[in-house]
Amino acid sequence: MKIAVACDHAGFPLKETILQAITAAGHEALDLGTHSAEAVDYPDYAAKLGRAILAGQAQRGILLCGSAVGANIAANKMRGIYAGICHDTYSAHQGVEHDDMNVLCMGARILGPEPAREIVAAFLGARFVGNDPGQERHARRVGKVKALETANG
Repeated sequence: MKIAVACDHAGFPLKETILQAITAAGHEALDLGTHSAEAVDYPDYAAKLGRAILAGQAQRGILLCGSAVGANIAANKMRGIYAGICHDTYSAHQGVEHDDMNVLCMGARILGPEPAREIVAAFLGARFVGNDPGQERHARRVGKVKALETANG
């Protein structure tokens, strides 16, 4: 799987750890920047990551900023992007399995490198279960989320 990675200046210190974690999990990383700790605006990088996923250049994304909040808000403004803030492994895999999350948002000022590696592994190792027998409720719920997105443009 190809994973897009983007960050602002606050997320930059954790980016290399994330790129290595993606490779270690057997996936390919698409580094969308930023490439330094010079101040930049997180919505620009959230948009860059979202556009890469929507264009089919990556199947999922990992977005980093200081807290993960701003990046998460910005990413979720894009139709077809389903981002979640995850600072634990349970949320990272459950967000994919039950909610079809395609963007993991993490705060570089919240997490250290080792928890971040574990969270990335949980996110990348998960798959949406809504089409599995007995799990249809998840597809139904995700369908309702998509209907809200469509209705509210």
